[in-house]
Amino acid sequence: MQLRDRVTVVTGGASGIGRALCRRFAVEGAKGVVVADLDGAGAEAVAREVGGLAVATDVAREADVQRLVARAISAYGPIDLFCSNAGIAVGVGLGDGASGPFAPDEAWQRSWDVNLMAHVYAARAVLPAMLERGSGYLLNTASAAGLLTDISAQAYSVSKHAAVGFAEWLAIAYAERGIRVSCLCPQGVRTAMLGEVSSKVGGQHLVADMIEPDAVAEAVVAGLAKEQFLILPHPEAAGYFQRKASDYDRWLAGMRRLRSRIYGEGEGREPRS
Repeated sequence: MQLRDRVTVVTGGASGIGRALCRRFAVEGAKGVVVADLDGAGAEAVAREVGGLAVATDVAREADVQRLVARAISAYGPIDLFCSNAGIAVGVGLGDGASGPFAPDEAWQRSWDVNLMAHVYAARAVLPAMLERGSGYLLNTASAAGLLTDISAQAYSVSKHAAVGFAEWLAIAYAERGIRVSCLCPQGVRTAMLGEVSSKVGGQHLVADMIEPDAVAEAVVAGLAKEQFLILPHPEAAGYFQRKASDYDRWLAGMRRLRSRIYGEGEGREPRS
């Protein structure tokens, strides 16, 4: 897909990767850039910058996503590219205190709602019109954690695995009907979310190879042009993924060593604050 004259919608567009995507799509000549975010004021600021439309949206609420799609179509016409990009990382930490399976139910549920169900709601909202005209593109932001697993964020990793699986299913089910699907899986990106997570767990594994959101947007534009399913702004993630698939037990052992080396965690240790 080339972005010139296309109508695009980006959730989580007020900051981080989403903001970088909005800016880059505008530079590429998109016909319309719809900036959706829970932070309505932030979305307005980005929309003013790129000459787009801001829509305050809670992607965990299906009614909000339906309203977002209706607003976008009313403003610009049929949606060519829907970037379901919003995501959260909660219930993060080390040890058995308040992380992993011991994280509060609210953290697990919110992770599920934002990191997976938001993609489901987006597909429900845009697919009928896309299928009717036989064209459309879905870009779902997951994470390298959805391919590999993050060693300090269980709810995040599990929900991102689900996001990758959902994108795979869409790509299989609808390709012959003109729908293209890409799944964006970056590693560490310099965003407010990464800063918050790394402050809780030390973050050595998160920030070592951190890249800027603009680099992610560059990878997305290139990936969309090639209509690649997996878009990997960190190319090394492909190698890690291949090693995981080729010898799962060896990969698990290596991840255990990595976690121990970086965090020196002992059994039952409380999360760092």
